[in-house]
Amino acid sequence: MSSALNDTMAAAEEGAIDLVAVRRRRWRDGKLLTGAGIVVVIALFGVVGPFLTQDPNAVDNIGMTPPGGEHLLGTTQTGQDVLAQLAHGTRGSLLIGVLVGAMTLSLSAFFGVLGAFVGGLLDEAFSLLTNVVLVIPGLPLMIVIGSYVEQRNVYLVAAVLALTGWAAGARVVRAQTLSLRDRDYVLATRVAGEPTWRIICVEILPNLLPVLSSGFVFSIVFAVLGEAGLAFIGIGASDSLTWGTMLADAQNGQALLLGGWWWFVAPGLLIALLGCGLALINFSLDEIINPKLRPARAPRRSL
Repeated sequence: MSSALNDTMAAAEEGAIDLVAVRRRRWRDGKLLTGAGIVVVIALFGVVGPFLTQDPNAVDNIGMTPPGGEHLLGTTQTGQDVLAQLAHGTRGSLLIGVLVGAMTLSLSAFFGVLGAFVGGLLDEAFSLLTNVVLVIPGLPLMIVIGSYVEQRNVYLVAAVLALTGWAAGARVVRAQTLSLRDRDYVLATRVAGEPTWRIICVEILPNLLPVLSSGFVFSIVFAVLGEAGLAFIGIGASDSLTWGTMLADAQNGQALLLGGWWWFVAPGLLIALLGCGLALINFSLDEIINPKLRPARAPRRSL
């Protein structure tokens, strides 16, 4: 009787634990789907929106018109359509984010993986360069670089942001590579005489995909916020519209004092939504790929 009761209680408890695990998995998948949905909607708006809206630079005599009618998001102080500017600004900000993410990922992988795998003087040189870039404050360096260039396009701003933001990711990638290079399968490929480039591409990089993907997502958030900060202080991209240039124009046009909340709320809201969506994706990827970050299952109790 006692044995049957113990088995029944154990089965019930195991079923409860499995139900909790299913609920946690659904919550994790829900975060991933929510974040991906937000990012996809913003990306589609940036890709399709410029073709469906009017000229964002067209000046009219209906400045500071509230949202409604022909201007769904109102107009600026000079009569420019805010929705058209927002669509073109979304494309510019996303372009900068993807460029910075790609360049940051490439630099982090190059200095982190190659130096840690080869070791010796090369690793020390790369580590020294990484530490120097980490010590230099990023925002003042971006301000100095941007202030010396008169014609600042999207690619220049992306290059500046990438050069000042790759070091932290390189440190993380280097630490992971140091733990991977002494694994049995890596040592076996070395003994077999495989070339260094093949070992890195086939054995090391696939195991670094979780770290690299997380760094790529974080770099996009850093790029969008960094570009908005640079544009707000007047040294952003001068040849294209971005969310940062919209905020800077709203500040210069005294939109807050004139009651034109629609001018700066729209780009600020999209920046917040994009950061929220990418953060949800990043957290979900960490929980899916890294088992240590998953919620621990409750220990099984006995009568």
